[in-house]
Amino acid sequence: MDEETPLLDRGPTPAQSQISNSRLFLAVFSAVLGNFSFGYSLVYPSPVLPQLQSDTTDPQLRMDTEQAAWFGSVFALGAAAGGLGAMLLNDLIGRKLSIMTSAVPSTIGYMLLGGAVNRWMLHVGRFLTGIAGGMTAASIPVYISEISHPAVRGALGSCPQITAVFGALVLYALGLVLPWRWLAVAGEVPAVLMVVLLVLMPCSPRRLLSLGRQQEAETALRWLRGKHYHTHIELSAIQHSINSKGKVTWSELVTPIYYRPIIISVMMRFLQQMTGITPILVYLESIFSKSKVSLNASYDAVIVGAVRLFSVAIAASLMDRAGRKALLYTSSMLMLLSTLTLTIYTHTTPCPSPHNLTDYSSQNAIGLSLDTSHQSTAGLIPLISTMVFIFGYAMGWGPITWLLMAEILPLVARGVASGLCVTVSWLTAFVLTQAFVYLVDRYGLYVPFLCFTVVCAFGLLFAAVCVPETRGRSLEEIENYFRTGRTFTITQ
Repeated sequence: MDEETPLLDRGPTPAQSQISNSRLFLAVFSAVLGNFSFGYSLVYPSPVLPQLQSDTTDPQLRMDTEQAAWFGSVFALGAAAGGLGAMLLNDLIGRKLSIMTSAVPSTIGYMLLGGAVNRWMLHVGRFLTGIAGGMTAASIPVYISEISHPAVRGALGSCPQITAVFGALVLYALGLVLPWRWLAVAGEVPAVLMVVLLVLMPCSPRRLLSLGRQQEAETALRWLRGKHYHTHIELSAIQHSINSKGKVTWSELVTPIYYRPIIISVMMRFLQQMTGITPILVYLESIFSKSKVSLNASYDAVIVGAVRLFSVAIAASLMDRAGRKALLYTSSMLMLLSTLTLTIYTHTTPCPSPHNLTDYSSQNAIGLSLDTSHQSTAGLIPLISTMVFIFGYAMGWGPITWLLMAEILPLVARGVASGLCVTVSWLTAFVLTQAFVYLVDRYGLYVPFLCFTVVCAFGLLFAAVCVPETRGRSLEEIENYFRTGRTFTITQ
């Protein structure tokens, strides 16, 4: 029986016909404010580094190339630490409280950034906001998957990515009008609002049932689905899934039901970062300056941010129509074509300066001396290619990687495994963001873009061979797929 065959008879039931999603949407909105803060924090260096490297900046804050590289990459190191923390907190205090806890390092980090009087405060502030980002990345997708029902889980599973992208766009836009200290002050708002709203939201019914708190689980599920929803069927399915699992042991990790979904999730997070998305977003303005884009680099960043948001919204609408794998194929092909174009363009077009990627003062001086030939159509190739890359990433590898991590990881190991995925992802991002600067300094932009092209090609093959189609499947059916090998059918 193949993956596309309907395997459970899901005819309309009274319970399903009376679902109300309004409170579910409110709970999801409250949680994904953490992802908004994550997206905002991630790209914070893009408009800030030019200001911190300006000659007019306080010498105690002014950054050279190495310091700027650390300022750009230390966020990923913090995110890896946050992922490790989430491995413990997700199962210790639950998904909801883990998300709320992330507001503490986020708020302290932005306070340090906004009130910085020396460089160490800037680096520590970035590291703390990275910790918050790693915690939310590991906790929010799992929380959303556990409170959602199959009819909307695909679209809602895209919300973390959508709000992270929107947060990045807001940062790019505010960077046009606000100095860097006020950008830090503005970054505190979504984290505080998230905590206020989440206090009013329920814990995951699945989490409550796993703790034996059945009455609370029923109350939470009824709150999420509406007062006319019959909770018995869904609670029974969740309880059956919990009852069929015990504490996972190291010996059990070698069985397919555990190691296959964990390996798939870890590999997808690894490949997601190896496509180059983090260094491209973090150094977006300087990449445009170095590749001689004919428009102002700051406005280019806003344009790319808007395209990214538009493409993620499209992906959300298609998630449960086209399916996860179809979107991954489309995403991989678009990213492959765009990185190949950027490789060819940057290899045949000399960079405007032999100086470092983060040497903005040199780039700005050179930008002023560009002749009119740089205003030609060819000068738009890097911008258009980057827009296609971001469009492709946001259509598939961005949101689907987050969604699949929440869908396919087994319940008994979901908290720890999601933290592991985030840790691997951000350790990869840290190394890549550091290496990107030095590769560009030594070889030019074409070498990292060539590496990204190879990764995109491999990602296409990986999606085709290893990733199952989870569209329209319940979490219990997905677990059964890995338990049995090739069927989603659940036999009681």
